[in-house]
Amino acid sequence: MTKLSIDCDQCAVRGLACSDCIVSALLGVPDDELTFDDAEQAAIGALAASGMVPPLRLVPKPASTPEPRKRSPYRLYG
Repeated sequence: MTKLSIDCDQCAVRGLACSDCIVSALLGVPDDELTFDDAEQAAIGALAASGMVPPLRLVPKPASTPEPRKRSPYRLYG
């Protein structure tokens, strides 16, 4: 069984795409992470495919990347 976890706080388009997302259309913007099992995913997929509700618009934020190393002002090369 595959679980789908949705955390709106981790969505890169939160606020921009909420009005056209199945999560906010059916549940409002949740306070906590949501988890859907296979049957629930199939149900929301069928609703979205039929045009009854908008699809899931979740866009995960990219993983944080380390800041580039700063070059030493005392080195002439590199």
